[in-house]
Amino acid sequence: MKSAVETLDPTKVKLTVEVEYDELKPSIDHAYKHIAEQVNIPGFRKGKVPPRIIDQRVGWGAVIEHAVNDGLSGFYRQAVTTESLRPLGQPEVEVTEIPAKAGEGQLVFTAEVEVRPEIELPDLSSIDLVVDSTEVTDEDVTERLDALRERFGTLVGVDRPAAEGDYVVIDLKATIGGEEVDSVSGVSYQIGSGNMLEGLDEALTGLSAGETTTFSAPLAGGEHEGEEAEVTVTVTTVKERDLPEADDDFAQLASEFDTLEELKADLREQVASIKTSNQAVAARDQLLEKLLEAVEIPVPQGAVEAEVHRHLESEGRLEDDEHRAEVTEDATKALQNQILLDTLAEKLQVQVGQGELVEYLVQASRQYGMEPQQFIQTLDQGGQIPAMVGEVARSKALAVALRQVEVKDTDGNAVDLTEFIGRDEDEQAAADAEAGDSAESAESAESAESAESAESAESAESAESAESAESADEAPKA
Repeated sequence: MKSAVETLDPTKVKLTVEVEYDELKPSIDHAYKHIAEQVNIPGFRKGKVPPRIIDQRVGWGAVIEHAVNDGLSGFYRQAVTTESLRPLGQPEVEVTEIPAKAGEGQLVFTAEVEVRPEIELPDLSSIDLVVDSTEVTDEDVTERLDALRERFGTLVGVDRPAAEGDYVVIDLKATIGGEEVDSVSGVSYQIGSGNMLEGLDEALTGLSAGETTTFSAPLAGGEHEGEEAEVTVTVTTVKERDLPEADDDFAQLASEFDTLEELKADLREQVASIKTSNQAVAARDQLLEKLLEAVEIPVPQGAVEAEVHRHLESEGRLEDDEHRAEVTEDATKALQNQILLDTLAEKLQVQVGQGELVEYLVQASRQYGMEPQQFIQTLDQGGQIPAMVGEVARSKALAVALRQVEVKDTDGNAVDLTEFIGRDEDEQAAADAEAGDSAESAESAESAESAESAESAESAESAESAESAESADEAPKA
């Protein structure tokens, strides 16, 4: 088989493939066999019709069409591998030549397909990252202590105007063009949470129990979602959270510690741990951002449009042009990230071990509320395991890249992220151990197979001896 690639643009190529008759013959033989099982021809049983009879009665055209349809995808994949292409979508295939008759000619087809563009990544050692310091202040500890007190606080009614952070019980009524379209009563809401209607926080601030106000806002749900409405809100109750005193009694109530000082010391350690973890997250995000800034990444528009269509179709919003623009922007960014990280993973020769893949799949199964074995089986049946390997490789690529990047905190101190990104030496040792286990398993299997073969041979020899003895007993006596 011969193949050639023509670059149409940075994200699209035209692949021309020539398949000799001998390479196509297995597919042709399969076509004859399949057609023979389908046709009824007098004088021949199904499945036993000779190829020359099929050519006469059915026609060579039907045979070659079946053969091409049968073998085309395999030849395409083979050519993609040979040419080291990285397709990002389905190809547009055109068959330009087929064998004119049995025994001669060739199959020629072209495939236009969007591919991952070639990009040049900057030298990682030239990148410097700065993250926040892990120094824990008294304010950090106080903030965490207050959050803990919030959990043990109680709501009490107050006779004053509502302020941010207060809890209110409200009645809401929405009208459009003077007609009531929605209403709710007795809803509890914390001012400042911003999780209901746009402008509600501002409208409630300063209202006392029994007071009413009106404001305009787009509705957040229902059949009038997104439409501007006049919203009337009435406050029936204003409450504030009464926090327990921060003392030894509270420490004993909220933790395993006997004193407030011991609790504060533990909270300080928690904050330090969180800040250390945040350093790793911040360094990872910064590295990705700097790489994206340093590289121009052309995006295959067909792949973006396919993802946008899939997304909007699943939501039943194919006609929503405003939402389409938002989804298009998100899909473009996601694809740029994928292209960058796939290129980075190749450059760093990132390998995904079986243990890493299983760990990722187990974590993912929890997010979907499925048993790990069932989740993995579902992915395998859908042919999604390679995609999961890609996800692990992309995430791992950033961690491996961070090992080559200098990271400092805002105080100028070098930051050690080994706990989060690992070390090349440890990874190599783990890979060697995994390879050793695989080799040992293979050796054990081979030994078992050899033992089984030996046992079979011994059994055969015993059977043969028994058969010889039996034959001797049955032989005519002189």
